[in-house]
Amino acid sequence: MLTLSGLRVALADERPLAEIAAAYLRLAPSAAPKIKILGKAIDARRKDRISFVYKLGLLAEDENGLLKKYAGDKNLALYQPPPPVKIVYGKQPAPGRIVIAGAGPAGLFAALTLAEHGYKPLIVERGLPVGRRVGKVADFWQRGEFSPEASVQFGEGGAGTFSDGKLTTRINDPASGLILRRLAACGAPPEIEYCHKPHIGTDLLRRVVGNLSRLICESGGEIRYETRLSDIKLKNGRMEKAALSGEYVDCAALVVATGHSARDVYGLLLARGFALSPKPFSIGVRIEHPQEVIDRAQYGVLAGHPKLGAADYSLAWHDKGSGRGVYSFCMCPGGVVIASCSGEEEIVTNGMSYRRRDSSVANSALAVGVAPPDFGFHPLAGVEFQRRWEKLAFAKAGGGYHAPAQTVGSFLSGGRPVADGQTAATYRPGIRPVSLREVLPGFVTDALAAALPLFGRKIKGFDAKGALLTGVETRTSAPLWILRDPESRQAQGKTGVYPAGEGAGYAGGIMSAALDGYYTALAIMKKYRQT
Repeated sequence: MLTLSGLRVALADERPLAEIAAAYLRLAPSAAPKIKILGKAIDARRKDRISFVYKLGLLAEDENGLLKKYAGDKNLALYQPPPPVKIVYGKQPAPGRIVIAGAGPAGLFAALTLAEHGYKPLIVERGLPVGRRVGKVADFWQRGEFSPEASVQFGEGGAGTFSDGKLTTRINDPASGLILRRLAACGAPPEIEYCHKPHIGTDLLRRVVGNLSRLICESGGEIRYETRLSDIKLKNGRMEKAALSGEYVDCAALVVATGHSARDVYGLLLARGFALSPKPFSIGVRIEHPQEVIDRAQYGVLAGHPKLGAADYSLAWHDKGSGRGVYSFCMCPGGVVIASCSGEEEIVTNGMSYRRRDSSVANSALAVGVAPPDFGFHPLAGVEFQRRWEKLAFAKAGGGYHAPAQTVGSFLSGGRPVADGQTAATYRPGIRPVSLREVLPGFVTDALAAALPLFGRKIKGFDAKGALLTGVETRTSAPLWILRDPESRQAQGKTGVYPAGEGAGYAGGIMSAALDGYYTALAIMKKYRQT
């Protein structure tokens, strides 16, 4: 197979891709190659000439002849498959169960990998199966009936289940294709395997999560819901037993994939002598605009074209004076702002989009970097920093899980907070006008105030007076690392405990967490033989 890169296709071009590739290669239509899409991205740098850029796999009659004919064309090459991931099986028997705490992306892909290779992992998940979980979360959003164990943060699929389902990652890893293929086989749209910015959407992601869990069980794994990792027993630094909601089981390997909001697990690990270290993260607000504003800014006269869909954006600014970064995070085109707290009387915001991205409102986090000098160097100092602002936001908004909000205009002017913006607030149970300077550190709101006009120069209308800000966004990433050995992937100074995923500080989204879980499974397989 050959690869043809950089094939530019105009938005108005309705020809089949095989015909376009044949024309590029100056082949007769009858000799058009069979194609496979390997990559697809939008080039919107010229607003009047927006195009798609493809990378294609080509199966042609005379591939060697084509390579010789286009020897000077750097876009045409022989296909080079990604290197295979080496899998090694250990020889020693496992002296107990392989337990995975957490059924988010890291836990699910660790379990699936182990199960499909002849191991019989046990996942314990403190929350509910995804179907029951969705109903409980909907009740919370509509009526403010909060249940910690059936929240956006906890339950089958992890926090990412209620998101845009983005699969972008900066990691160039040979196993990425495997993860994407698994997701597609479980019901994700097939184009996730080649799109530059793939997303599933929360509605489809829920089905995918359920199918992944069923596949794990069909392959020999087991899942127990409403079951916590409540204790860890070590003997001479070696994993011996795990308490699962108080019931101790012999445990050969424990994967800690509990996510960035399982604060009780952080406390448990610290009490049991694990090495934890505070790490930088970010806090801020959600900003909402009419989606058409973002579409016009990104696509110009072609905004609204059915082939383009809802536009996204990525913004960043570094304040040289303070050294702080301000950036957009988890941008959700055509989405909604959601309540995603994990504890009682806390306000935490996040964003979510359905597959169609058709809410007519764009939202994104605007996050400001914070680090141990801001909140302290105790391992749990970042957790307490998050909790402080989450509790304050709840109190200032008057309870009932209403969120503090105000328009950009009232925020920048420093006057009376106004929450009647360009769009109706999408956050549920609802918002109340509160000065965001009362619910976030001064250095965070100062950085946001400085960044907003600058972002308005990049995206026209971004700093419009009527754009709506809702707070507080505090769970952009884990506030600490569970330190681990980079080779064995085991917790530093411990044997048989494997911190993994976003909650351990080693991932930042669905794909990177899934990959971390996959490689953690390989590390366990390298140690133990199949059961």
